[in-house]
Amino acid sequence: MPAEHFLDTNILLYGYDLDAPVKRDVAEALIERAFKQPQDTAISVQVLQEFHVNFVRSGHPAAEALILIEDFSSWTVIDNTLALFGLGLSLQARWQISLWDAMILAAAHASGARQLFTEDLNHGQDYGGVRVVNPFL
Repeated sequence: MPAEHFLDTNILLYGYDLDAPVKRDVAEALIERAFKQPQDTAISVQVLQEFHVNFVRSGHPAAEALILIEDFSSWTVIDNTLALFGLGLSLQARWQISLWDAMILAAAHASGARQLFTEDLNHGQDYGGVRVVNPFL
């Protein structure tokens, strides 16, 4: 069954960011909804990797990052594959976006999600069936 929503890394990071209380509240609500309805939410291995690097870089213990990653893994997780990379490259060329954003978009497509929650792409734009929602606007 396809996911309804795909969460980008920045959503997860803001959920634990004590320096951005307004964004944290919004992100916490999205994360809480994801835990209540795990079948409706997807992320990717790339999201988990980026979360780990940036969470630890911001001063949190690696052990805490690992616990959170295990929790996030209750959602649909899209693996990095050669096929996904190929889709990302084609989306990068089509939409003229960075490879990293294209890979997030490719993973959202692969999950079947209709909405991608992120602040990194154009709010409201439909990228071939995946609509971007910037929840912080």
